[in-house]
Amino acid sequence: MGMKLYMVPLAPNPTKVMLYLAERAQLGADLPIEQIMVNTLKGQHREPAHLSRNPFGTLPVLELDDGTYLIESLAIMEYLEDTYRDGALRPGDALACGRARDLERVVDQRIGVPIAAYVHATKSPIGWDPEPEVAAKMVETIQIPLNHLEGLLADGRPYLNGERVDIADCTLAAGMQFLRFIEEDLMGDRPNLRAWDERYRARPAAQAVLKW
Repeated sequence: MGMKLYMVPLAPNPTKVMLYLAERAQLGADLPIEQIMVNTLKGQHREPAHLSRNPFGTLPVLELDDGTYLIESLAIMEYLEDTYRDGALRPGDALACGRARDLERVVDQRIGVPIAAYVHATKSPIGWDPEPEVAAKMVETIQIPLNHLEGLLADGRPYLNGERVDIADCTLAAGMQFLRFIEEDLMGDRPNLRAWDERYRARPAAQAVLKW
């Protein structure tokens, strides 16, 4: 039967899973997953067919071989990490894995979520009304987390968690693309983070997925 990933380009949560799959493919892992677009601009995420997969109407959704679903992006990637260990992004060592999980949560919750809120409060792709006060608050919110990443990268590591690409890189790259789509840049005067951004976007996996 094979698994199916229901996704939409540009949106950060589907994009980070798409980047994850591209990174796994770059490492030689051929995961049996068909990617199917659900057009949110046309409201397909609110149609009965999609709501039967995910009652919240969000994306991505991974349909498993048994016909059940995973509906949270991190859970999808963790499931694939655990199920297909050859070429997994995360290390097997418990402490190193714990640190990688911790970093991904920092990137997602303290940077990715505010970025998404900022985009929708300024030039929402789905037509939400502008909210300048919310946008300003989100810019303030992400300064300490961005400084944290700038500090981590100061030791010369090529990627957020070290020498190898990690799920945290996929998560951050997905958020940064969302900003580029509305022609915004919130990285500020952070040369290490800007170097990471250029380095990651040059990867074949990133170029295969990122369109902005």
